[in-house]
Amino acid sequence: MSDPALAVSSASAPAGTTSPPLEAGSVRTEGLWHQLGNVPSVIYWGIHAGCLLALYTGFGTFEIVLCMSLFWLRLFGITGGYHRYFAHKAFKTSRAFQFFLAFLGCAAVQKGPLWWAGGHRRHHRYSDQEGDPHSPRLGFWWSHYRWIFSGKFEETEIDRIRDFAAYPELVWLNRWHIAAPITLALFCYAVDGLAGLVWGFCISTVLLWHSTYSINSLSHRWGSQRYDTGDDSRNNLWLALLTLGEGWHNNHHHYMASARQGFFWWEIDVTYYVLRVFRAVGLIWDVREPPKNVIRPKARQTNPKLAA
Repeated sequence: MSDPALAVSSASAPAGTTSPPLEAGSVRTEGLWHQLGNVPSVIYWGIHAGCLLALYTGFGTFEIVLCMSLFWLRLFGITGGYHRYFAHKAFKTSRAFQFFLAFLGCAAVQKGPLWWAGGHRRHHRYSDQEGDPHSPRLGFWWSHYRWIFSGKFEETEIDRIRDFAAYPELVWLNRWHIAAPITLALFCYAVDGLAGLVWGFCISTVLLWHSTYSINSLSHRWGSQRYDTGDDSRNNLWLALLTLGEGWHNNHHHYMASARQGFFWWEIDVTYYVLRVFRAVGLIWDVREPPKNVIRPKARQTNPKLAA
């Protein structure tokens, strides 16, 4: 899904963006978006431009509630669904609720669950090294969004996500991920006309994009390091508040299998609190926590130069 204005060619890409050979037995599946030429980038910037229609539609309490409700709901689809469940298997759930989480993640307009989770596993495999799709070492804008349009990481790396690729419904949803955003956009228009489409879909989606992108672009540069993880991951309260707990990124890179990323009680992690509610009502189980020996290993003194 390359855009001439955004794509980084092999010759001009920042050093280190070339994808290393996949491990033995790895398979890349043909993506859908690459067949559409510039359409994905037109949609992306079109949704941004659609936010300007708020000057025409105006807004009231209903539009703000709709916008923020769909922002937080879909943000959880990324943090609790795509990230902690599909990428890291931090808890278990039923097949039906698994599909719900996948559909909710698709509604966030960040492609399919297998593509997202497989790419995130790649990020951990090569964190801040050659092969990491979105390391800030390659530049802020590259890590924030340009890597998505580069064409280098557009295909689903099935070998990294074979555990969930065994489910036909997830494979289908991964290919036709656009169905969820279209459904959501139609719903917003149905409940509140053009204002609902602008506030409930366009503005909410743009806020959602740049909030989640901030974990790629800022949480490897801005904050403090409790653990020596061998990469640039940071803990940052402000990013954690913005992204329902994802800002405890150094914790996460230290022990990525945990459903809880705020390791200590004062580290606010809203995604984890929601997961605990789901566990209490039986929607999920076997929620993985960080062991005590992981939380308090050879802790190193925070470097004040890295502090937010």
